[in-house]
Amino acid sequence: MLRFPNEHSLRYRVAVALSTFSIFIVGTLCIILYFVSDDIEEAHIEQVIDMEMDHLVQRYQIHLDFIPQVGSNLKSYVIHDMNDELQIPAYLRGFNSGYHQVYYGLENYHIRVRELDGAKFLVAYRIALHQQRLSKLRLIILISWFIVVVIAFVVGYLLARVLVKQVTDLADRVSQLATDGAQTGLLARPDMDEEVAQLAHALDDYQIRIKRMLQREQEFTANVSHELRTPITTILTSCELLVATPDVPARAHYRIKMIEAAATRMGEQLQALLFLAREQGLGVTEPVAVAECVFDAVEPICSEIYRKQLKFEVNIAPSVTIIVNRQALHTALMNLLRNAVQYTESGFIRVEFNDRRLSISDSGIGIEPAYLPLLYERFFRGSEQGEGLGIGLAIVKRICNYYSWEIEVVSTPGKGTTFHIIFP
Repeated sequence: MLRFPNEHSLRYRVAVALSTFSIFIVGTLCIILYFVSDDIEEAHIEQVIDMEMDHLVQRYQIHLDFIPQVGSNLKSYVIHDMNDELQIPAYLRGFNSGYHQVYYGLENYHIRVRELDGAKFLVAYRIALHQQRLSKLRLIILISWFIVVVIAFVVGYLLARVLVKQVTDLADRVSQLATDGAQTGLLARPDMDEEVAQLAHALDDYQIRIKRMLQREQEFTANVSHELRTPITTILTSCELLVATPDVPARAHYRIKMIEAAATRMGEQLQALLFLAREQGLGVTEPVAVAECVFDAVEPICSEIYRKQLKFEVNIAPSVTIIVNRQALHTALMNLLRNAVQYTESGFIRVEFNDRRLSISDSGIGIEPAYLPLLYERFFRGSEQGEGLGIGLAIVKRICNYYSWEIEVVSTPGKGTTFHIIFP
């Protein structure tokens, strides 16, 4: 079945261009034939009448008593006086020498009158057959033009397919390239047209630059990860040793815990930034106990929940499991729970799981409707309350997109917010 592409495709535009050009050329020819055919028929009629007039005059000059014959379409008369004039049909009387046209009823007659040697010669020709033939010719021209229009579109579509085939093949090969840029130098081919080959070479060059850029980025992120994780690990280890030291003053113990919490948060933010930079998966999928993952994710912020005296509820049975990547779920929960705690000063934090829908609700300040479209933008913060870089929800959105999870948000300013993660 022949199906035309949409109007935004190159193939459609090429087909329309070819078809329009063909229709314009053939249409111009048809219009010329349509109007010229009338002049051709008129010249033919005059030629027939002149030939009949010459024949009539010649026969009369040879035989003065010649009596012309009167047919259904062609009538010839020789008029000597007024009596002869009255003998011919009334619609043919009174014409002087020359070429005339008269309508009698629905019939159209072309008349030729010539005066010679005291006699008037008259030839009347009924042109009904010519009119019928002209009408048929014009109808054939119109039908032919319509057929040409249809053929032009079909042929234009097929020709466009041939013309853009190399472009579509190139697009298919580009879409099949490895995301890490391993397949470089495979787009350009010797049998390509010059313009397509130029595009392929440009894509090859761009692909090489992308590969080099990704390699530099991976090397940079790996170096940053190593250089930053080492001091963070040192800080955390030192904090653990200091906390375990006996006779540590209460104020010093509190400061050590603050340092430990800040280092832990820095490590989590580092991991999130690396995930955003590399855009790579966080591991394999496995059965994960949802409630256990929730408690693991909330553990770093338990002190904040306790300080604000929030009610933390987990309405999930311990036996409930889903097959996901544990680290991805942990990272998403950690960011959502931290946001909930940061923007809630009193009330509750509630986590529920029903019908593959994980919900994190709070009774915090809520989100203004104007901020909802920007919620998942990097470094966007809808409120000055709380701490952070404004990348938590961007990380959650990136994780959900990567693993084909859906994320929804329902919020009422001043009453709280609920985030839903829907697993496939």
